[in-house]
Amino acid sequence: MTVLPPPGSPDIDIARAVKPWPIFEVAQRKLGVAPHALIPYGHYKAKLDLAQIDATKQGKLVLVTAITPTPAGEGKTTTSIGLTDALNSIGVNASVCLREPSLGPCFGVKGGAAGGGRSQAIPMEDLNLHFNGDFHAITSAHNLLAALIDNHIHWDNELDLDPRRITWRRVMDMNDRALRHTLVGLGGPAHGQPRESGFDITVASEIMAILCLSEDRKDLQRRLGNIIIGRDTSGRPVTARELGADGAMTVLLKDAIQPNLIQTLEHNPALIHGGPFANIAHGCNSVMATRTAMGLSDVVVTEAGFGADLGAEKFIHIKSRISGLEPDVAVLVCTVRALKMQGGLAKTELDEPNLDALSKGVVNLERHIQNMQKFGLNPIVAVNRFPTDSAQELTAIKEVCLKMGARVEEATHWAEGGEGAKAVAEAVKTVLETEEVNVNYLYEDAQPIDEKIRTVATELYGAADVQFNIAAQKQLDEIHELGFGHLPVCIAKTPYSFSSEASELGAPEGHVLPVRELRLMAGAGFVVAICGDVMTMPGLPKKPAALNISLDDDGEIVGLF
Repeated sequence: MTVLPPPGSPDIDIARAVKPWPIFEVAQRKLGVAPHALIPYGHYKAKLDLAQIDATKQGKLVLVTAITPTPAGEGKTTTSIGLTDALNSIGVNASVCLREPSLGPCFGVKGGAAGGGRSQAIPMEDLNLHFNGDFHAITSAHNLLAALIDNHIHWDNELDLDPRRITWRRVMDMNDRALRHTLVGLGGPAHGQPRESGFDITVASEIMAILCLSEDRKDLQRRLGNIIIGRDTSGRPVTARELGADGAMTVLLKDAIQPNLIQTLEHNPALIHGGPFANIAHGCNSVMATRTAMGLSDVVVTEAGFGADLGAEKFIHIKSRISGLEPDVAVLVCTVRALKMQGGLAKTELDEPNLDALSKGVVNLERHIQNMQKFGLNPIVAVNRFPTDSAQELTAIKEVCLKMGARVEEATHWAEGGEGAKAVAEAVKTVLETEEVNVNYLYEDAQPIDEKIRTVATELYGAADVQFNIAAQKQLDEIHELGFGHLPVCIAKTPYSFSSEASELGAPEGHVLPVRELRLMAGAGFVVAICGDVMTMPGLPKKPAALNISLDDDGEIVGLF
């Protein structure tokens, strides 16, 4: 029997204490997938060869989301993994579908995305650092297109591309604020045409979104070809297909599009694929991974990034709308700490009981519950317990949930693994067996883009209105003139408030959502509305987590969390 380090030990030490099953064993015993359908990446990781897998059945889908988080997050990934382990422990054949971690937050402030404590996916180090190379393939495909654009302009420019109106930027999977705005092509004629450009983080790449929303390789190439790279000198939009780039980009992504399989600490299957952030992108793992898991398991647990105002909204309005994959039940993760922060406490004060601050902050929980109910999903609130939570604080949360008509259960999976999430698992099982859910969309395809943004802002954020600056208004008009007004919207804003200002805590009302830029992602199939001061290339904090990560004398990684 495996003896795990005590709760509170570094995540990496807990992960290393568990001997993983060979990945072929996980696939065969838990998913019924034969060895020939796996493409192994060592002993404990593999890609699924979807051409060799019969995934025709349709399991149930559980969406895990959360209240407005603290900068460290409220444990959606940990809850998703713990819930999956708990469901399996009570006899439900379940797997978990998650996003791949970005190196940006891993070396920045938030750490990795393999879960935490005794609810983790393993191998933890591999997952958090490069994994199976998908992000590198996406970065390469994205930057290949950028290189082909500049090369085309340099050599005769047969498409008559206007260097001043190229919208395709470059990407890298790292937080680097110095690259947000750049000049390329400097140094004379031999080095290309000088023009303004910049970098986004890889998770914000349209190619990341395309990979996550594609149904298969054919659909992937179609979407890649539909990418609009800029305008010609007459103002006509030019696509990657016209440039001839879609074939080579597809080649670079031919392996990356296959979902990855690893396991939880309790040896249950974890499909990890794609990694868009929910504050600047659509925040969901790939359609292919989710659909495959639903074809191999009776229940699939998946998460959407950040709070429900971002991740869950985009899951429903973008992923569900495009793929038809709709949640059968929602789990809303809540912590005492986050509610006290929403009530005005500083991060340094969250470990001390404070019923007054909690009472002020519960309006945030109330709005998230209400918002999920608007989608037709009455959430199960999972209170992710910390050792510092007081009985009075926990009771206050339960009273709010019951007042709102939502089920609520405490969970201690961080300390106890699947055993600590059994109450949540039983609640999920009951809902799946007894309730039919009809998901509601808050806006229709036919509504104009500005009305869609206004609907999300007023219905979910508590905003009084939306304000487009001059540049955004021009972009809005152009999007409609090009015939893309039917697309869903992906709102990029701070994840730390319902408004565009991180300092506006609780459940602010009457604010105005400022839209400063609209980006048409014709290949992915949505329009990004960039609001407030949110950046698509994050910066590192004053003391990045990278400063604590190194190798010890035995060559083992230390400081990764």
